[in-house]
Amino acid sequence: MGFAHGDAREQTMMFPPTLEELVPQEHVCRVIDAFVSGLRMTDLQFVRVEPAETGRPGYDPRDLLKLYLYGYLHQIRSSRRLEAECKRNVEVMWLLGRLQPDHKSIAEFRRLNREAVSASGAQLIRLARKVGLIRGEWVAIDGSKFRAVSSAESVHERENVQRYLDELEKADQQEEVHIDPSAVAAALKELELHPEPDAHFMRTPQGKLPAYNVQVAVDAEHAIIVAQQVTTERNDMFSLLPMAVAAQQAVGVPAVLQVVADTGYSNAVQVEACEERGILAHVPPQRAMNNQGDGTLYDRRSFTYDEVNDSFRCPAGQTLRRGQVQKDRKRVAYQASAEVCAACPLKSQCTRTRKRTVYRHLYERTLERMRQRTTAEAMRLRRSVAEHPFATLKYRIFGHPKFLLRGRAGAATEISFATMVYNLKRMIRVLGLQQLKSEMVLA
Repeated sequence: MGFAHGDAREQTMMFPPTLEELVPQEHVCRVIDAFVSGLRMTDLQFVRVEPAETGRPGYDPRDLLKLYLYGYLHQIRSSRRLEAECKRNVEVMWLLGRLQPDHKSIAEFRRLNREAVSASGAQLIRLARKVGLIRGEWVAIDGSKFRAVSSAESVHERENVQRYLDELEKADQQEEVHIDPSAVAAALKELELHPEPDAHFMRTPQGKLPAYNVQVAVDAEHAIIVAQQVTTERNDMFSLLPMAVAAQQAVGVPAVLQVVADTGYSNAVQVEACEERGILAHVPPQRAMNNQGDGTLYDRRSFTYDEVNDSFRCPAGQTLRRGQVQKDRKRVAYQASAEVCAACPLKSQCTRTRKRTVYRHLYERTLERMRQRTTAEAMRLRRSVAEHPFATLKYRIFGHPKFLLRGRAGAATEISFATMVYNLKRMIRVLGLQQLKSEMVLA
């Protein structure tokens, strides 16, 4: 396959040291200051960039963005703890020019500028592209579960209310019961006011808990996160296409983008959609072998597909012809005739039913291309590039894999801050502080 820059990939296989091990923290503050000072806050749509003509002016969003970046860099995410740092931490005093915003102003900034914070992260990725830290040829995609704020009991209660409403709607359609409008209104109000309306129960290392599925796309050159997303999907099956397209846009829409992901992303429909956009997905195909009985009978590999006649040839040389198309299961059934199977000497090794059925996926050609592209080298690249960023995000930036903000929008804002800080750390490690600061000043 021929990957470029092997030394850079070997570097990503190791945990990057913390910034405390690399450089004095006052220099990191200067990098944060240089990055934020170079942002065009109005273009990024931060609120209150220009002070109002009347009344006391609000805090400059640049100062509060610097505060949050410093906080996430040091595992300080709560608005109250950030307020305390403004009064006791000399580095924060330097960053903010001795301003001391209260926790309400700090929290309000994060709430009002969710999209702008995400746009700032995209600006940092563009800077990384400009200085050559993003190659845009190979990208690894992976997902991991982060614990939501709400308790399991609270989410259970919300799901029970939703289940109750669904059952009422079904009964109403069948005209089987009399529905109390006040009970329905109360249930809808309870759902509307629930503090965690989006989180679902997901499998985490600590068990099945309310969580969000965080997706990242990581450029293989220097392990820079080029795209991220917070989803409510319990698995990764539907995340390949949106993450691959987001990564493609972030790295500059190359003619061909190679994307690697694990078996959990096996989705032939999305892989084919990726190919139409110039994205080649290296994903191990996940498929059943169409076993019969207890698995001791002939499986699908014993049957040869004839592409010209769109049929299968069985081990006895008989033909299984195309039958029903099962669109909901994305497959086509091929069957032999019951008379031929009844007279076949190999029937006892093939099926215990009247006739043998073999299924072919509607996207069989796509699955075969996936199989051919998925090599051991590609999977090693995926592990070395995509896995260590999550450890850094969870335990060196978050401190523990749990969100502080409620709802999917709040979780997405936290991930935007965290990935910005992660990328800053990677850029400092590769370029060094002085060069990175110089590039930010010139950008």
